[in-house]
Amino acid sequence: MKVRITLVRSAHGRRPNQRKTVEALGLRRINHSVVKESNPAIQGMIRTVSHLVKVEEV
Repeated sequence: MKVRITLVRSAHGRRPNQRKTVEALGLRRINHSVVKESNPAIQGMIRTVSHLVKVEEV
């Protein structure tokens, strides 16, 4: 299963681990989306920045 992850709030001013997680997901700017294969590692990253992103199944 794949998921589309969209950055809806800025990572600016957030904790360093949250900023690095957004960067590791490949998100660069607000409203930028990436499609990733859903696995435990990606799910953990999404959980870390859940307040900054929107997630949809593809």
